[in-house]
Amino acid sequence: MAPHPAVQAIIDLSAGAIGGAACVFSGQPLDTAKVKMQTFPALYRGFVHCFSSIYKQVGVRGLYQGTTPALMANIAENSVLFMSYGFCQQVIRFTAGLHKEAVLSDMQKACAGSVASIFSSLVLCPTELVKCRLQAMYEMEASGKIAKSQNTVWSVVKAIMRTEGPLGFFQGLTPTIAREVPGYFCFFGAYELCRTAFADYMKCDKGDIGVAPIVFSGGFGGACLWLVVYPMDCVKSRIQVMSMMGKQAGFLRTFMTIAHTEGVRVLYSGLTPTMVRTFPANGALFLGYEASRKVMMKQFDG
Repeated sequence: MAPHPAVQAIIDLSAGAIGGAACVFSGQPLDTAKVKMQTFPALYRGFVHCFSSIYKQVGVRGLYQGTTPALMANIAENSVLFMSYGFCQQVIRFTAGLHKEAVLSDMQKACAGSVASIFSSLVLCPTELVKCRLQAMYEMEASGKIAKSQNTVWSVVKAIMRTEGPLGFFQGLTPTIAREVPGYFCFFGAYELCRTAFADYMKCDKGDIGVAPIVFSGGFGGACLWLVVYPMDCVKSRIQVMSMMGKQAGFLRTFMTIAHTEGVRVLYSGLTPTMVRTFPANGALFLGYEASRKVMMKQFDG
């Protein structure tokens, strides 16, 4: 029997949180390299140079800068995302006139994921802002753009509250939503299409394709997301980091300024570590989500 909608929401939220934590632990060093390359494209010749520079500057600890807010960001984002994803699937069933346990098509699931990402953006933006600022702190101090400061989560939070107020935590919300809505359509669409292909090939149910196909499907979904939305993410990182020096221009103006003064190629700075990271990180995300959700849902099989 299907669980009560409130219980279902808690299951989706818990499974999303587990998936989000798995995603961070498997991909944080590559995410740090991505943010640094996006924000300071002139400082790093490429992915390997960036990685080795971080290691020389501050050691292994530098690769995990921003892990605490990244963990908070991913757990918060994926909890809300997967809970909203379940709710948005029910909305799509209702608008399509389907009964509440009907199986949706892969494209309908992609639409549900896209709408769900609007809700997750609201919890993601503040935590990702803190994460990006922590990751770029070394370069901001070294270039003299900001005074030497305590680079801890709490000191960054206090600085935002003191200088920008509560609304300061939502610097970069527009590019976050502009990135998430098309990105998660591709993310969930590619993930579901890939799982369907595996299920058809293996002649089994989508829920029984096994660990490796789920990990590959998650990685493929993540790769599709980043290829589509990467320039928006680059603009978001730039706004969130540079707003430490004062009010920044909006999304469109920042986008046009980067493209005009630094070239379109700069909008793809850090794409290599992102694509390297996407398979283990998003594979771990979906594996954590699907496995934990399956265990929890089994309690209601009868």
